[in-house]
Amino acid sequence: MATITQRETEQVDRANATGKTPVVFIHGLWLLPSSWDRWAQVFEEAGYAGVTPSWPDDPETIEEARAKPAAFANKTLGQIADHTAEVIGQLSNKPAVMGHSTGGLLAQMIADRGLSAATVAIDPGPFRGVLPLPVSALRSAGPVLANPLNRGRAVTLTLEQFKYGWANALSDEEARELYETYHVAAPGVALMQMANANLNPWTEAKLDPDNPDRGPLLIIDGEKDHTVPWAIANASYKRQRRNAAVTEIVKIPNRGHSLTIDSGWREVADTALAFVKRFV
Repeated sequence: MATITQRETEQVDRANATGKTPVVFIHGLWLLPSSWDRWAQVFEEAGYAGVTPSWPDDPETIEEARAKPAAFANKTLGQIADHTAEVIGQLSNKPAVMGHSTGGLLAQMIADRGLSAATVAIDPGPFRGVLPLPVSALRSAGPVLANPLNRGRAVTLTLEQFKYGWANALSDEEARELYETYHVAAPGVALMQMANANLNPWTEAKLDPDNPDRGPLLIIDGEKDHTVPWAIANASYKRQRRNAAVTEIVKIPNRGHSLTIDSGWREVADTALAFVKRFV
């Protein structure tokens, strides 16, 4: 697996040179770090330094990602978390950390390692102990889970699958635009790790809900999210609400899983920014 990339090094060096508090943005399945570019700009304008790590060895651009989809295969949650922790380890100041979907789970795993000053988990994937399995979540994950061989593959969604899992709260026109702009392949193994977390005592999709070193946590979920429905996000919150640190949850009305990249992204970014400002 690759170590820190040149792009990541440049972002870390810039953050360290400014002396500002970094904000580390972790993307989820079927996206690249560039999906956070608008968010990073908002946080930069608010006085923070944006850092958008890749997943290990992933292509840097949408064009390269679509030309070489197999490059995404076999990335486990543990490998991604370790790489993200390696990037954070190069920062001079303890960062705020936020992630979307699988990145939302990874953000919480990073916080569980004591590496985050404040954490925002948006539509976060489930960890061991989160029990609800709504039908919409199973249907959204179906393109991967239906074939056990996908564990070793990179999987892409069709436009119709993307519409159901991500863009069900959007017009067909916006759904297609997001699909054509952002969608790339994703490692089947990472989704299977989350889906099987409660069946595997050794799963990497786990954290300590009571860890006192976790720091403040905000969970954000879209009201109409099919991929990570409210039942899953709320169960994640309930598992951690007794943590000594602040634990909060917010439901964004009329929004689906695409809420970080669709036309209403700024509302979600402002909600996350307000939380980070309270603690960092």
